[in-house]
Amino acid sequence: QVQLVESGGGLVQAGGSLRLACAASGSIFSINGAGWYRQAPGKQRELVAGITSGGSTNYADSVKGRFTISRANAKNTVYLQMNSLKPEDTAVYYCNAAVNNGLGIISYYWGQGTQVTVSS
Repeated sequence: QVQLVESGGGLVQAGGSLRLACAASGSIFSINGAGWYRQAPGKQRELVAGITSGGSTNYADSVKGRFTISRANAKNTVYLQMNSLKPEDTAVYYCNAAVNNGLGIISYYWGQGTQVTVSS
């Protein structure tokens, strides 16, 4: 019904930048909110950044001032701009979205993940 596809991951040197995109497709009336999570090997998946339907954002302390979450005008794509990347940012990054299908159903979906590797 709904699919989230992340893109934009890759290998970058410390201090560099990447922009991740999460494109939603399928039966979507609106995206109420979305977030970016990451999971490094041997660690729990953690929230990196979130954005509400009203546009409010929140960030993990470790990325404040460096990462920015945003939505496209159509609100079917969510971005994560990552600047001043550090080796400790290395992880698989996942998009999550709360989707309203217009029929009174709100469901949460995960993307497949995209690898971000930051070299020192």
